[in-house]
Amino acid sequence: MGGAEDKDSNPVILERFIAVCGGAESRIAVIPTASRLDDTGERYVRLFTELGAGHAASLEYKEREDAARPDWLAYLREATGVFLTGGNQLRISTILGGTDVARTIRTANARGVPVGGTSAGAAILSEHMIAFGRSGATPRAGMVSLAPGLGLTNRVVIDQHFRQRDRIGRLLAALAYNPFAVGVGLDEDTAAFINADDVVEVCGSGAITVVDASHIEHSSMDEASEGDSICMTGIRLHVLTEGGRFDLHRRIATPPGREPVD
Repeated sequence: MGGAEDKDSNPVILERFIAVCGGAESRIAVIPTASRLDDTGERYVRLFTELGAGHAASLEYKEREDAARPDWLAYLREATGVFLTGGNQLRISTILGGTDVARTIRTANARGVPVGGTSAGAAILSEHMIAFGRSGATPRAGMVSLAPGLGLTNRVVIDQHFRQRDRIGRLLAALAYNPFAVGVGLDEDTAAFINADDVVEVCGSGAITVVDASHIEHSSMDEASEGDSICMTGIRLHVLTEGGRFDLHRRIATPPGREPVD
């Protein structure tokens, strides 16, 4: 989720997350580590409960020592869904990276448990995480810094609050470092649901910008000095709205309402 998802008037994204986690039978572990606000976790617990989740609990990992709490690990191991809130993604990586919590999340996701997040909680999910960077439409050397994420997938690099904060430049800069991955720019109140076949489906009121650098012809990143504009050619870009899909294996985009190309 790109952040600022509708929580009141039309919470379709959160409702869909509950549904894929098991609906009335779901057991959702909320991890508010990214946030410095004391009520973030409990707010999502209330939201999930009011929207029909079977059970939800906030696991308040604030220090690395918290990651060893056996009662929270037990809940996490039995969860049918894991949700990471917004805030600062580096708080998640520095507090939970290399702990049993991170290993448990990866193991759960590998066996099919949905793991989602909003804003910083979305950025942390991939192997290569955008830690921070500057806004702007033109990619520049030094514009973005990458760090290890949770590693649930190596197929995407995720950026959030995308059009609202003018982040196309930093996503392109990230892909100049690593053209293997697909760039996924999430608008606010918009989510990318990635199924077991690595097909992305868009949900929400905004759009997802998909940047495919797999056929890049030229990048000047290796020659650029700090702050220089980067020349990139051969990039493919898709803007997908609700119901649109993107196959991460075949690199094929499908507009809403159409059948995927065979």
